[in-house]
Amino acid sequence: MDYLYGLAQTIGVHTIIGLSAYVVLQTGQVTMAQAAFYAVGAYVSAMLTTLWGLNILIAIPVAALVAMVLAGLAGFPALRFKGLMLVVATMALGEAVREFFFNFDYQIAKGDLKVGPAGAEGFRQIRYFYERGWTTAEVAAFIWMFVIGIMALLWWMDRSRIGAVLRAVGEDELAAQSVGINLTAVKVSAFAIGGAIAGVGGALYAHYTTHVEHTAFGVLMATFAIAYPILGGLSSVFGTLIAVVFIQGLLIQWLPILIGGELRNLLFGLLILLAMNLRPRGLIDPRVARTLRGLFVRSPNA
Repeated sequence: MDYLYGLAQTIGVHTIIGLSAYVVLQTGQVTMAQAAFYAVGAYVSAMLTTLWGLNILIAIPVAALVAMVLAGLAGFPALRFKGLMLVVATMALGEAVREFFFNFDYQIAKGDLKVGPAGAEGFRQIRYFYERGWTTAEVAAFIWMFVIGIMALLWWMDRSRIGAVLRAVGEDELAAQSVGINLTAVKVSAFAIGGAIAGVGGALYAHYTTHVEHTAFGVLMATFAIAYPILGGLSSVFGTLIAVVFIQGLLIQWLPILIGGELRNLLFGLLILLAMNLRPRGLIDPRVARTLRGLFVRSPNA
């Protein structure tokens, strides 16, 4: 059972990082910076709990706030770029943050041990859950509490004026601007919200893995972050969850067991391409989203 609880932890955290990119993609921006905000959340929260003994329920919001501020500041220069240039610019930001943590060394003595970020060696001794006797199941439940909360928030946003504004900017910037929408405010806000969500994901990641290092926040993680909502579809937050289960649960965890690791590497990209070609607008496209709403949401006239 511990294996399944561990898998649930991974799927939960990856769902959060995917949802952080989902918000930004709604505005038509493709960002590779989510791994940077994920790293900030991981290191900041781990320092707060491990070095200064704060409760994790305080550390996570603080880490999310720091990541949100960084994302908001990054959003302004990013607005100068579009398309491929935006991808390159945000990738450069992600690599800059990763290099910062590669060289970041701040440790304090605790008994016979020195704890804290140690540059290339990473940040070890993140023992918050272990020291309090949390089981794997309890950690998984804690992570999914945040997953459900974030999904509920974004589900509400999608159905509010906020979601309508985000989609309007993503579909046609000129038309959105013509009706009085401030493009800069909307795009920077999307970056900031996405950064905060990524910060939450990073904080949870650091505490359930107990050890973080700069290599975990590279281009691969940034690619996963945007792949989940694109594959799942931007019509519903549930598409991102389904895409994470498909990639992390099926392709990465179960496929090697069924066909072997070497064949998995050959089929991994093929299955992704197949899914993208058969469902170009995502696994949950607008038509599927409308059908699901019809099944679970009653009409006022019913």
